[in-house]
Amino acid sequence: MIAIIGVDPGLARTGWGIINKEGNALKYLASGVIATDAAERIELRLVHIFKELSALLIKYQPESAALEETFVNANSQSSLKLAHARGAIMVALAQNNLAVSQYAPNLVKKSVVGFGRAEKDQMIHMVNLLLPASNVKLADEADALAVAICHSGHLAFTGQGIR
Repeated sequence: MIAIIGVDPGLARTGWGIINKEGNALKYLASGVIATDAAERIELRLVHIFKELSALLIKYQPESAALEETFVNANSQSSLKLAHARGAIMVALAQNNLAVSQYAPNLVKKSVVGFGRAEKDQMIHMVNLLLPASNVKLADEADALAVAICHSGHLAFTGQGIR
């Protein structure tokens, strides 16, 4: 059995989800959203993401990690803020000795829904079907669990978690 954390990065809301994979079976462990206050300075928001994620990593001890890749926004400031959040997330994962696999959003959607342009409500629905104990309602949380599900299918190819 291997515990996998999936992360959907964002400066305002970072989704996270942890699943166990044993053979072909997936089991929901935990998920949530790390929210930051837009009124705070960006460096304090990044510290908050880093600390919250680090605490989750200590609590759940995942053995494998995956992150949704960033698509480039038309707004360069939004892209830069997202890149900062991704950096804080990657440092937290690396500090806990986790190699990070990254997946494009359309690959995550195709892996979970079967269609690379799936809508948020379709993702939530399929995550809840695949992980019935999750009862996810938030898109950021569903996206993070979807990243973990996608990664679970690619573990043999990435070399992560193979013992």
